[in-house]
Amino acid sequence: MSIISKIKEWIKKMLSKSDVSSVYGVELAITDDMLNAIEDWERMYAGKAFWINHEKGIYSLRLEQAVVRELSNISTNEMTVKISNKKLDGIFRSSVKNLNLNLQRGLASGAMIIKPLGEDKVQFVPQSQFIPVEYDVNGRLTKVIFPEVKYLGNNDYRIRLEYHSLDYEKGLTITNRAFRSFDGVSLGREIPLSDVAEWAKLLSYVSYPLMLRPAFGYYVNPIANTIDGSYSGVSILDSVKNLIRLTDTQFGRLDWEFESGERAVDVDEQALKPSDNLLTGQKSLEMPKLKERLYRGLSISGGSKGDFYHEFSPQLRQVDFIAGLEEYKREIEFAVGLAYGDISNPQTIDKTATEIKSSKQRKFDTVTAIQNNLKLCLEDLCYALAFYNKLTQSGYEISINFEDSILADDEVKRASDRQDVAMGVMPLWEYRMKWYGEDEKTAKAMTSNSTAEVID
Repeated sequence: MSIISKIKEWIKKMLSKSDVSSVYGVELAITDDMLNAIEDWERMYAGKAFWINHEKGIYSLRLEQAVVRELSNISTNEMTVKISNKKLDGIFRSSVKNLNLNLQRGLASGAMIIKPLGEDKVQFVPQSQFIPVEYDVNGRLTKVIFPEVKYLGNNDYRIRLEYHSLDYEKGLTITNRAFRSFDGVSLGREIPLSDVAEWAKLLSYVSYPLMLRPAFGYYVNPIANTIDGSYSGVSILDSVKNLIRLTDTQFGRLDWEFESGERAVDVDEQALKPSDNLLTGQKSLEMPKLKERLYRGLSISGGSKGDFYHEFSPQLRQVDFIAGLEEYKREIEFAVGLAYGDISNPQTIDKTATEIKSSKQRKFDTVTAIQNNLKLCLEDLCYALAFYNKLTQSGYEISINFEDSILADDEVKRASDRQDVAMGVMPLWEYRMKWYGEDEKTAKAMTSNSTAEVID
């Protein structure tokens, strides 16, 4: 088992125990049902769902990654962020450059935290790697524990618990405590932070009375929690768990159809060749390979068994298997709020204009809900970065905008730009640059002098 696997296993065990609760005298805001669900989602995302069985020919198609990648791409690719403070703007842009990649993990695990590490670095923490303690009435995470585990080998663990506790009247307090465990299950005994070099400079307790917002950005999927009714985030994949299982299994059937339909030959034992078996060291019989068996119909003179070779080449039924596979994919697209053709083959079914519009509207609504929650997360992250850089009183303003290109196809956009040109709010040369692929000099040269001056 790798070190990362050990740490993940430790976190799961610790969450289900009372050690962490007793250390801080609090009840954790997570149940065993949620812990099991999060573990299922993480395994699905990694292509290791419980139904995967290579011996039975069932492999993961990694549809989980396809789903979250599509939603994350659309949610972030056209996002624009502007912060009035130049220094803060630069820090923020540097911090979220890997937002798309990490949002995929957040969509899969149900939630994520973007936690500043000092002035100019952040850590993306999926829901499987933080311990929720308390949410406010709006589902905002106000108290949370971030565990950090160092495995030194020989069952020697060093564990640090960083506890953020936000009170809207008293402010924010952050505490750090360290422990040493020899079994990877219990916290063990408490040790000084200085016992671990990387933790020696951390404060065991610090209070920020004026900090009335979390010191991190918290994103949660816009999905109601029907697992335990709590505010814990629910994976985008939860509603399609069984559909993905059926799809992976269906692909296994399709793969077996091709494999079982390979041309084979029924042979008389006299046609087999003796060869050495490397495992047993004994002689065994095998079929001639390739050009050595490119003949058939050789009869044993007077033999009762007939020919040496009889060809076996059955009719493949792949069309029906593929049709079933694509139908499962479309059901997944509908359930998670994607448009038809995002993961299924768009050529396998005829759709009316109304169906296409409805499909795009469904995707638009899904992405808009994700973007609304992401916006709140990024606004809190910006505040946290401003806090660590002493810029909260700088009067900065942040603007986060998302395009809606899901519903507006190229022809609709082009028509809109033509209207802008007619109104005089867009120059004709800019229109030509955008839609004809011309550079600025050529575009201006192709327009009248009344519209734009030609560049020398």
